[in-house]
Amino acid sequence: MTAAPVPDDSAPDAVGRGQLPAVVVPAPEAGAVALARIGLGLLALIAVVALVMAIVLWQKVGGMQEQLARQSADATMQAAEARALARQAQDVVRDTAGRLALMESRVAEVALQRSQLEELMQSLSRSRDENLVVDIESAVRLAQEQTQVTGNVQPLLAALKAGEQRVARAAQPRLAPLQRAMQRDADRIRATASGDGGEALARLDDLLRSVDELPPLNALAVRGAGGGDAWQNEAIPADAAWWERILLSARNELRSLVRVSRIDRPEAVLLSPDQTFFLRENLKLKLLNARLALLSRQVDNARTELASVSASLNRYFDPASRRVQQAATLLQQVQAAVKASAPPRIDETLAALATAAAGR
Repeated sequence: MTAAPVPDDSAPDAVGRGQLPAVVVPAPEAGAVALARIGLGLLALIAVVALVMAIVLWQKVGGMQEQLARQSADATMQAAEARALARQAQDVVRDTAGRLALMESRVAEVALQRSQLEELMQSLSRSRDENLVVDIESAVRLAQEQTQVTGNVQPLLAALKAGEQRVARAAQPRLAPLQRAMQRDADRIRATASGDGGEALARLDDLLRSVDELPPLNALAVRGAGGGDAWQNEAIPADAAWWERILLSARNELRSLVRVSRIDRPEAVLLSPDQTFFLRENLKLKLLNARLALLSRQVDNARTELASVSASLNRYFDPASRRVQQAATLLQQVQAAVKASAPPRIDETLAALATAAAGR
């Protein structure tokens, strides 16, 4: 037990000196003191624990700060690297944009050059086609003139065939109508061609040689076996009796002295020998004119001359004579050949050439 405090006589003096009087605290009991000590221990323990925890937290916070500092430094470095990469990317983009612009300009130049080249090729192709058309037209017209002069269609057919082959080698679609036109004209010429006129000229030469041997209507009956006209002597059989031979010989002599015939054209009977000579010469001149007209491809003149020759032959010469009949047959053949020997026409080819030359 704690002793009670003894009152201090000096207290009133202390009061009188302005000091507070001391408080008298009753002495606690022993249990309360123990509890107080325990509480203080707990408080101290709690304080220590709190201090330890504060220290640990402080260390953790310091570590976190260091980590954050490192991360911040890393982030700063990464940002710097990112900025550097961004600047490089911008440089690359600018370089790429410049190269792209350069490539676009070059592509535009190449496209322009290509268009110019295509235009040049088309111009060259058109020029080549025009030259081809001009050459074909010149060759065809020259062959046509040669055909008209000589009457031979082979040069014209050769020119058409050569032109067709050249167009086929050119392989130009716009020249296809020209190729078809030349094919049709060539087929038409082959179908209507009647030869080269040589046969007609040969027959005219035969007629010229036979004019002097043609008997006129007023000619006397001078005939022997093989004389060639209707007033031949009657053949005497080899096994005939002597008196039959005498009778047949006398009969032939009488028939050679007198001839009775009907003549419907009196002008043929009134021809004198001199007139007969000039008639033959006139026939020769007409045949020569017809021959010259055939050579110069003047078909109308040749037809006129041959018609005049045919009229004279029927009017002044004996139609019963075999030579006259042969001459009339030759004359008909020549007239048929002249009628079929009209100059070949290639109007379709010429029209196609004009269309191709115009570029349509």
